[in-house]
Amino acid sequence: MLSQTEIVTFTVDRAIYGVPVERVREILDIRPVAPIPRAPTYLMGLIDIRGESIPVIDLRTLLRLPEADDTPQTRILVTLMRNEGRETIVGLRTDRVIEVARLDNDVMRPMSEAEVLGWRGAAVAGIGRRNGEIVSVVDLDNLFAEIPDDMLAPPLDVAEDELA
Repeated sequence: MLSQTEIVTFTVDRAIYGVPVERVREILDIRPVAPIPRAPTYLMGLIDIRGESIPVIDLRTLLRLPEADDTPQTRILVTLMRNEGRETIVGLRTDRVIEVARLDNDVMRPMSEAEVLGWRGAAVAGIGRRNGEIVSVVDLDNLFAEIPDDMLAPPLDVAEDELA
């Protein structure tokens, strides 16, 4: 079992996810996102928060789920990620933010089955339950550890005669 803190729970498609509450900076209503040319498919673009440009990740794309239109419940969860000693603020587009909560019995277990299934599962810190439903707790620091090549920026297609 892993130690547990309060988490912010949210949905993407039919699944419930959570991130530690201490990593959440704010929860925003959906807003226009400025696209970035040639960005990875999961990177929607940038939003401005008090003069700071924040990248927004489409969790549906990152999780290989079908696209869906925004609804009145769609939110951007502004989170803190750490990577190689650096801290970065990143927005996560979610279908709906549910609540700040603790997992049932404060129990979160590592996803030990992942290795057996041939999946590293680096983006999942652990699995718990909230009101009896399964909650995948996201490891924000490893969210991008297993990005498939087909989700990265598309290669430049420049014909030789365009170079002349």
